[in-house]
Amino acid sequence: MNHRHDTVRAIEWRDDKLYLLDQRLLPHRQHYCSFETAPAVADAIRGMVVRGAPAIGVTAAYGAVLAARAAFAADPAAWRQSMESDLQRLEAARPTAVNLHWALQRMRRVMEHLEGGPESRLLREAIHIHEEDIAANRRMGEFGAALIEGPCGVLTHCNTGSLATGGFGTALGVIRTAYATGRVREVYADETRPWLQGARLTAWELIQDGIPVTLLVDGAAAWLMVQRKIDWVIVGADRIAANGDTANKIGTYSTAVAARRHGVKFMVVAPISTIDPETLEGGAIPIEQRPQQEVLELGGELVAAAGSEAWNPSFDVTPAELIDAIVTEKGVVLRPDRKKIAALLNS
Repeated sequence: MNHRHDTVRAIEWRDDKLYLLDQRLLPHRQHYCSFETAPAVADAIRGMVVRGAPAIGVTAAYGAVLAARAAFAADPAAWRQSMESDLQRLEAARPTAVNLHWALQRMRRVMEHLEGGPESRLLREAIHIHEEDIAANRRMGEFGAALIEGPCGVLTHCNTGSLATGGFGTALGVIRTAYATGRVREVYADETRPWLQGARLTAWELIQDGIPVTLLVDGAAAWLMVQRKIDWVIVGADRIAANGDTANKIGTYSTAVAARRHGVKFMVVAPISTIDPETLEGGAIPIEQRPQQEVLELGGELVAAAGSEAWNPSFDVTPAELIDAIVTEKGVVLRPDRKKIAALLNS
């Protein structure tokens, strides 16, 4: 993989602190916020300083380190109990992204067997989770790119790159790999209302890494397909149910419907930790409802008619029957269903 197409990192641990690239300020300003407490990290997750399911999981793991540091300093004899409220606050920060729960459960398992000060061992685990995520993304990039018969155009929705993960990206990792190997010729990105992650983040990331990108409003995706500009839609996921139904950024479902109508293939790219076998089907996935102001305002200025109300689900669910491939670091599931997902988890 040509590393000139992989230069962005949004999560860093240095000087005994967690640093997050503030994604609310992109693309106009690049600023890293520093964090020394778990409650501040939880607020950063909830406030969209960091976003994207894998990135949230990595960030929460580092947040657990900060929680343990504070708890051990306050009460060395009962630090596990003392940090539980911080862990619960981290876990409640974004309810749809299953990676958040997965990462904190992994940190809890390490905590069970610790003696003495917990910080150094938990930090090693958090770093390991971070490094594993990047390595998994590179494997997914190779698996997903192999499905693409290029050169062709692809469409992506929201942001699924280094900004949304520990590094390299899920769906954008596939696109990076496919572009570097000549399988992708053109990248189209939905703007992704209301936070404009496609316009502000995906476009910025691709430009940083020398990959040309064309933006379109979310409602133009179906008409792009009519023009035969793309062969694949490639997206990420915040949670995948046991039957293959997939929750992702709002607007993904309508894009999948349009893709099926126009013969465009639909690929979901996510780490295995995104699959939640306890959630049997998509209707059971909790869908986060975000503030009305995100729809009614832009940059703090009212853009809707005064007195209007807004419905603002952050995610929607794409049924498995509309998905051609789910790509994970453990392998690819074509035309996913419950049996194939179970076989992947048990492989």
